[in-house]
Amino acid sequence: MARTKTPEPKPPQCEVCKGTGEVSRTVQVGRKRRAVGKQTGFCLNCLGSGEAPTD
Repeated sequence: MARTKTPEPKPPQCEVCKGTGEVSRTVQVGRKRRAVGKQTGFCLNCLGSGEAPTD
């Protein structure tokens, strides 16, 4: 009888980026810090992996 492998459990997703590895930030310009748009960037919580950091 052949044994079947159990799939490895997936690591939990990062709560900050919801598992995408990217976060959106508002871009501000000028002295009065006027908002002009959004820019995606690297998630610093999971370092872009999308997985929840371990302690």
